[in-house]
Amino acid sequence: MEALYSVVFLLMLILITNVIIFPALGQIVSLKTGFYSSSCPKAESIVRSTVESHFNQDSTLAAALLRLHFHDCFVQGCDASVLIDTPSSERKAVPNLGLRGFQVIDDAKSQLEALCPGVVSCADILALAARDSVDLSGGPSWGVGTGRRDGRISLSSEASNLPSPFDSVAIQQQKFAAKGLDDHDLVTLVGAHSIGQTDCLFMRYRLYNFTASGTADPTISQSFLGTLQSLCSKDGDGSKRVALDKDSQFKFDSSFFKNLRNGNGILESDQRLWGDSSTRRIVDNYAGSIRGLLGFRFNFEFPKAMIKMSSIEVKSGAQGEIRKVCSKIN
Repeated sequence: MEALYSVVFLLMLILITNVIIFPALGQIVSLKTGFYSSSCPKAESIVRSTVESHFNQDSTLAAALLRLHFHDCFVQGCDASVLIDTPSSERKAVPNLGLRGFQVIDDAKSQLEALCPGVVSCADILALAARDSVDLSGGPSWGVGTGRRDGRISLSSEASNLPSPFDSVAIQQQKFAAKGLDDHDLVTLVGAHSIGQTDCLFMRYRLYNFTASGTADPTISQSFLGTLQSLCSKDGDGSKRVALDKDSQFKFDSSFFKNLRNGNGILESDQRLWGDSSTRRIVDNYAGSIRGLLGFRFNFEFPKAMIKMSSIEVKSGAQGEIRKVCSKIN
């Protein structure tokens, strides 16, 4: 009964103060929606208009910004450490060499510094830009808790724990669990690939020599294999881009999960989520056959997973700083 009262108290506290709390992450994370309502009232609208302006010129930036936020949170927490540009920073790590969208964050930051100098963190800009990217792509929107501080540590050597397209489900689960994220969060967040792209370099091995015997990955549907081989030839350009959702590349929806169910996943790590018993049910729930309900379910669950991920090891209070330029420590 005492435990029940504690849970009820926490829920009431969240509703009354609009504060997001995640004790499961080993810390009390306080992020408040509308954190800048007094100190910089136009903060969120400036980020939104900046993202929208860049999105209208290049819609692929939506996925890029979402990935940028994800890669930031998995190393040193959601503190914009991935934006720091030095010879040994996270930005220079091999898993981060393909990151894009830095100019969008820099653009928003320069506008905010002109209006509210030293107030809005780069980490919060990243979190807001990720939300706006999903919304602009036809996906759900949600209230982003803000109040993060920017980190002062960024080392390329610490980026080794980032999820990889070559990871088994067990390794993916291990990496997500280390950040307080469960299997449901894992599958839900991977759904961001609904609007993503990848290079042929990262999936071509599945098409021609998967088992070192000149055969393709047997989990790829035979009807789709020929299409993929035409997109990524055996000796062709490895930097050629391929949509991770063959049906609706620029629309944030649940068709990505139907592709996994049908053997039409692009990345090995994604397709394995269907083949593993511990994650298959979650994929199947999102790929369900009842039209309308599956999209609603994913649109409801994705914001919850993003709010949880965006709270990983955040810095607040006297921790970190508010950078003047996102690529440089003050």
